[in-house]
Amino acid sequence: MTANIIDGKAIATAMRAEIAQNVRNMVEKGITPPGLAVILVGDDPASQIYVRNKKNDCIKVGFYTEEHLLPAVTSEEELKKLIIRLNQNPKIHGILLQLPLPAGLNEKAMLELIAPEKDVDCFHPLNVGNLFLGIPRFLPCTPAGVMEMLKYEKVNLQGKRAVVVGRSNIVGKPMALLLMNEHATVTICHSRTIDLPKITREADIVVVAIGKAKFLTEDMVSKGQIIIDVGQNRVGEKLVGDVDFDRVAQIVALITPVPGGVGPMTRAMLLKNTMQAERLARKG
Repeated sequence: MTANIIDGKAIATAMRAEIAQNVRNMVEKGITPPGLAVILVGDDPASQIYVRNKKNDCIKVGFYTEEHLLPAVTSEEELKKLIIRLNQNPKIHGILLQLPLPAGLNEKAMLELIAPEKDVDCFHPLNVGNLFLGIPRFLPCTPAGVMEMLKYEKVNLQGKRAVVVGRSNIVGKPMALLLMNEHATVTICHSRTIDLPKITREADIVVVAIGKAKFLTEDMVSKGQIIIDVGQNRVGEKLVGDVDFDRVAQIVALITPVPGGVGPMTRAMLLKNTMQAERLARKG
């Protein structure tokens, strides 16, 4: 038996269509559309693709968008001035600083410089703290995209055992928090976890975000599970996830593919957060 595929691309397309309709409604009422500024420092090929996709998403839904492409030799002072200028621009409701930054630039300092009300990636300490307290301004894009997928599939998380493999600040930790908020019982695993296969086999839901190609293998899963693959790894010319998809899909009940799974949902949630930022700015 082969697992059912959770089609993140289709879910994200439906979300973008709804956002585009909301933007058209805004324009008809004379309201300025949401604005997103994307900053890319350097010429990392993967980052260039991500930025291009995000820009195209904005254009499709009718957002105002600015793309700031800076050379790798950009100084911290130059980047700081750009972020401050965007913070002060009323046409910009969201600022996305594409990571990683080139060596020599302080990622933490630059992310903290983005105004919390424009931090649509939810990286600013104030927004992270509000998320932890249960009063979020924004939800972190990738974990929120995973939650939307589970909601679309009508997965009742209450009382379910969820295992998150990976403890990064961007995915692992906030993912565990969002699952707990839906009353799942959550275990976070990492590189020092003892007998990881035993733990993942006992879960109802496994979210893998560890950054290692085909890390989760068939001996680590059980029948009836839901497997969410957050990984994006280049193996030659091919993009693969953190899950050995072909083999694991023969065992579990639901699984996300790579590409076409979590990735499109992350981008859709960025648009949703930018809409939220515009709404909050209008309310004052």
